[in-house]
Amino acid sequence: MTRMVYSTERAVTVDQYIGLLQASGLASRRPVQDRQAVADMLRHAQLLATAWEGERLVGAARTLTDFSYVAYLADLAVDEAWQRRGVGRGLIEATRSALGPKAWLVLLAAPAAQEYYPRIGFERHPSAWTLRGEDSLAP
Repeated sequence: MTRMVYSTERAVTVDQYIGLLQASGLASRRPVQDRQAVADMLRHAQLLATAWEGERLVGAARTLTDFSYVAYLADLAVDEAWQRRGVGRGLIEATRSALGPKAWLVLLAAPAAQEYYPRIGFERHPSAWTLRGEDSLAP
């Protein structure tokens, strides 16, 4: 078995990212049919932590951040074959290592993942507010 390698430097193609979103179960909540949107998601994220088994992308944490005060973890995607093996936790650790020591890590959990985040140290916040764009996939 190949050792899991985490990186915040390794490039990810649009096809690799779409494949990961499909393998993770997040494809129904992301615009995977719109390659340009996915390309923009990757290009404009300030931080992308990835998990690799050899040449295979098995996880990614896509973050929008100022690296000092706050970071929004927009995607935490782990291939379903690799879930419950610590990959998500490893991606969050790689993300936090790349951020400044005082930066908050904020996310909106997918309904199926709401019980996961408290188990790895996240605290529920009493208020979150969203304003959807046209044709938004996010519930």
